[in-house]
Amino acid sequence: MHEHDDDAQPTTIASGRFIRLMRRGTWEYAERLNTSGAVCIIAVTDDRKLLLIEQPRPALGCPVIELPAGLVGDGEDAGEPGSAAANRELVEETGYQAAHIEEVAEGPLTPGLSNERAALFLASGLRRVGPGGGVDGEQITLYEVPLPEVESFLREQAARGCAIDLKVYTALHFARRLG
Repeated sequence: MHEHDDDAQPTTIASGRFIRLMRRGTWEYAERLNTSGAVCIIAVTDDRKLLLIEQPRPALGCPVIELPAGLVGDGEDAGEPGSAAANRELVEETGYQAAHIEEVAEGPLTPGLSNERAALFLASGLRRVGPGGGVDGEQITLYEVPLPEVESFLREQAARGCAIDLKVYTALHFARRLG
């Protein structure tokens, strides 16, 4: 950001249902609307498998391998704590529910582009409680990948044309701490 941008008042360039494009001085950025943040879940099964999902992402024009994730306090869930949102999203997307869920990190996702922040939650004590696959027409595929095989799995997925969300590599750091 240029020095003079710090003092500039933000102005709205355009606004939609879920995002607002803003300008502050010469800097343009996006703000997420109608939510208090995002959660990403590092879910590890008792037999040491990392739960990953694949879903099409229109902004990239290809499927993306990523962590189960979602918004906090969107829609009917306004005011929910991050841990509740994390467990809700985990069930919706993977069909698994966590007995233990702990926030391990929090911060901005793309600080040069957006004000959006996310919290990473480590989920363990998983048990299957539903089908997963997402809600509202989401096209989510679940992968249960043994921790020692995650890197080779990601290489295979990239070779077939999937983008890999960088948070997956961060997840490995925390998943391996479970012992």
